[in-house]
Amino acid sequence: MTDRAPTSAPAAPVPARKPRVATVSLAGCFGCHMSFLDLDERLFELFERVDFDRTPLNDVKTLQPCDIGLVEGGLCNAENVHMLREFRARCKLLVAVGACSINGGLPAQRNALDVGRMLIEVYRDRPGLAPGSEVPSDPELPLPLARVHPIHEVVHVDHFLPGCPPSAETIGELLFALLDGRPPRLPPLHYD
Repeated sequence: MTDRAPTSAPAAPVPARKPRVATVSLAGCFGCHMSFLDLDERLFELFERVDFDRTPLNDVKTLQPCDIGLVEGGLCNAENVHMLREFRARCKLLVAVGACSINGGLPAQRNALDVGRMLIEVYRDRPGLAPGSEVPSDPELPLPLARVHPIHEVVHVDHFLPGCPPSAETIGELLFALLDGRPPRLPPLHYD
C-alpha cells in the first residue's frame, strides 16, 4: 500500500461552442429568406459550422442569444419595431438583408400616402363593403406606423447586404466571411 492519492483521468476537452445564427422577417415578402434557402448544398457546410436558431430551417419561435442575426424586411407596424428591438438585443452582429430592411423597399411606397385615410378608404368607404363596415380596431392587431422605416433608423446594424433579394451566393459569402473572420468579397448586386 502506498499513500499516493488516486489519479483521475485527464478532463476531456470541452468542445468549442458553434456560433448561433438566427433570422427574422418583418415587413417584406420573404424573398430574402428564399434566397437564404437557395444556398442548397452550402447549407450543409453551414450546418457543420453553426447552430441555427429561429430560421426557416427549424420551427423555433423563441430566440436565444446568437452570434449572427439576419433581418429581412422593414418596419411598418409597432409589432415589427418590438420584434426588431428584441432581436437586436440578442444578436452580437446584426445584418440588414435586402432592400426592405435597408431602405424600406417596396412596402415603403406607401410612405407618400396618409395611412389613416388609406385604412378608411379600404375598410369603410370602398364600394361593395357590407353596411356598417369599419376600420379593424382589435387590440391584438399591431398599430400601423405612419411610414415604413428601414431598420437602421431604430437599431444599430453591423452589416448591410443589399439586393432585392440578395443572391444566395451573396448571403453565403457574407456568412462564411463572418465565420472565417475575413472581409466579405461580395458579388454584384442582384435585383429581381
